[in-house]
Amino acid sequence: MDSKLFAEKIADLIFNKKGYDVRIIDLRSLTTFSDFFVICSADSDTQVKAIADEVDKSLRDEGIKCWHKEGYMALSWVLLDYVDVVVHVFKKDAREFYNIEKLWGDAPSIEIVDPELRKKATKPKPKTAGKTISKTPAKTISRKKTTK
Repeated sequence: MDSKLFAEKIADLIFNKKGYDVRIIDLRSLTTFSDFFVICSADSDTQVKAIADEVDKSLRDEGIKCWHKEGYMALSWVLLDYVDVVVHVFKKDAREFYNIEKLWGDAPSIEIVDPELRKKATKPKPKTAGKTISKTPAKTISRKKTTK
């Protein structure tokens, strides 16, 4: 499998466990140790573990084994090394602290949008034909004519 497609596949797996702020960094022009980083954020150590486990298990079920894993003890940053693609699952505060995107700022990066959000964004909205729809009934005001 092409390493870019592999990175995109991993990004999709991350969304299965509600990972967010997913970014793919293309390292091919800068280094030879890996082609891509896939980086994502999570809100808790439990979610960090769930995301890392989802990626690892799904790929292992397809016969793709992780070459090296780190960070399962602390769960603020889990690294999964698939040689051509390295996955970084961060707790939000750890990601801000280590700021890998800035460290590899010379590399092109792509923000990946959750497929569910993509579906909602492309879903056509119902047309109202230029009319304002109000859920409250219009009030009628009646006035008496007064003569002087």
